Amino acid sequence: MSVSQPFQRDDAVALFAQCFHALGDNIERVVKGKRDTVELALVCLFAEGHLLIEDVPGTGKTTLARCLASCLEANFARVQFTPDLLPSDITGVTIYRQNTGSFEFLPGPVFANIVLGDEINRASPKTQSAMLEVMEERRVTADGKTHPVPRPFMVLATQNSVDMGGTYPLPEAQLDRFLMRVTIGYPDHASEVAVLTGSASSVAPESLPTIATAQQISQFIQAATRVRVAEPLYDYLVRVVAATRSLPDVRLGASPRGSVALLRAVRVRAASQGRAYALPEDVKALAGHVLAHRLILTPEAELSGRTGADVIAEVLATVPVPQAGGARV
Repeated sequence: MSVSQPFQRDDAVALFAQCFHALGDNIERVVKGKRDTVELALVCLFAEGHLLIEDVPGTGKTTLARCLASCLEANFARVQFTPDLLPSDITGVTIYRQNTGSFEFLPGPVFANIVLGDEINRASPKTQSAMLEVMEERRVTADGKTHPVPRPFMVLATQNSVDMGGTYPLPEAQLDRFLMRVTIGYPDHASEVAVLTGSASSVAPESLPTIATAQQISQFIQAATRVRVAEPLYDYLVRVVAATRSLPDVRLGASPRGSVALLRAVRVRAASQGRAYALPEDVKALAGHVLAHRLILTPEAELSGRTGADVIAEVLATVPVPQAGGARV
């Protein structure tokens, strides 16, 4: 694909779908049997969102992030979060140059297109707060000056769901900045056998061929924003999000930021399937991954075993779906 000219072709959606599935095929050479999770990560990339990968140790969370970065000709940085990590270790620091008599800002690892925050919940709340501004506004403020990060910009963070020793739970404000939270899960029998026999591990993430450049990804991101959304679908999406705020099991529902995030993801999913228009099925497919981690349940609901995913499933089952002609069923 040529990037010498702005991406404004009539076949933008078809090319988008072609690139999307090529990236998925490439990553699946290493991450076996997890096509749904891989495609969710790609939706997050093209929606200009951030991805939280949460699962038990050893399921390939970091591998998925490394594979995604390897498929793109873009700047990649990895930060291993530890309790002694400082905010300046992530964002950068201002130093004094004695030979010039001036101060100079040295960018930290967050100034990359793809940033992998490994085991993000092992850092202190002070260090985690250093990610809030850059994840939302895509810039870093240091000594009163703002420094924009390169575009596209995506944070992929991993955390273990069972290893809680020496960890700090992510605050709600930071969770809300992740467009999606996904789990990888254990591989199926055939995929795990392939791992043991070596057929899956023969391809290293760093050896995957490049599929797209950062500039091409930026052009495809713009192409996805032009996917048409009908008025009834806007109404349906808002009804789904608003329903999370009125259920008795929910103490705090999804915010308008969740509505915007779901809309962006819906457009990308439609384009990935070669459609220039979105459907209610796109909302249903993504609502759980985009909204569940933004909900705060009541203590009673948590004690009874209810989860955010359960709440979203209930909402999708009760909110009327728009039909052709404006009817709802």
